[in-house]
Amino acid sequence: MRFSKIELSQLGICMLIMGFCFSFGWFFNREGEPFSTNLMNFFVYVLVSIVAVGFGFFFHEVAHKLMAQKYGCWAEFRIWKPGLILAIATSILSFGTFIFLAPGAVNTVSSRQLSVKEEGYISCAGPVTNLILGVLFYIMYALRYSWGLAGDFRWHIEILGLTLNSYPFNIFTLIGKFGFQLNWWLAAFNLIPFGPLDGVNIFHWNKIVWSILVVLAWGFLILAAFGVFTL
Repeated sequence: MRFSKIELSQLGICMLIMGFCFSFGWFFNREGEPFSTNLMNFFVYVLVSIVAVGFGFFFHEVAHKLMAQKYGCWAEFRIWKPGLILAIATSILSFGTFIFLAPGAVNTVSSRQLSVKEEGYISCAGPVTNLILGVLFYIMYALRYSWGLAGDFRWHIEILGLTLNSYPFNIFTLIGKFGFQLNWWLAAFNLIPFGPLDGVNIFHWNKIVWSILVVLAWGFLILAAFGVFTL
């Protein structure tokens, strides 16, 4: 599998923007007042978001690319500018509480007409990858004490005599928790059978497969939201 320079640069841009979008809410408190969190902690959340959702986004697109190439297609990721702008706009306007995430997609070109099943398989690859990544991140979160990785960290930077300190945090707790939530949210969101999202092709190919994936993705997010299992 090969990546062009254009493809890698556009994937990198999207990863950075996703990191910003999913950490933007940390600028605000519940009353919507800006800059209510420590600046260094905001940088921490940006980095955590890049790892949690940026890599989830990257491997989501790589999974599409691999599956498309399996069926003999030329496949490369390209930014969808309206979707990227919409992601930034919804993040800012909702104070980071809702993000419409469709910054781009893997474009495919085939010398033949792909079957509905093949298109369904290609579309399935992304959400399934996010579900698997979510489980791995949750294992990191759940076993952090067993691995001796539950201690707190504190970052500080000195610039021109000024020291910027972060509040204590545990990087493995943050990455594990965010990684699970954001990757399963990516899967759940992309399974919506609407517009350019993966759910459209999966729904048209096999409604049973689509239903199983939807129940898994949305079900675990709802259970986590209601505290059925600890996060």
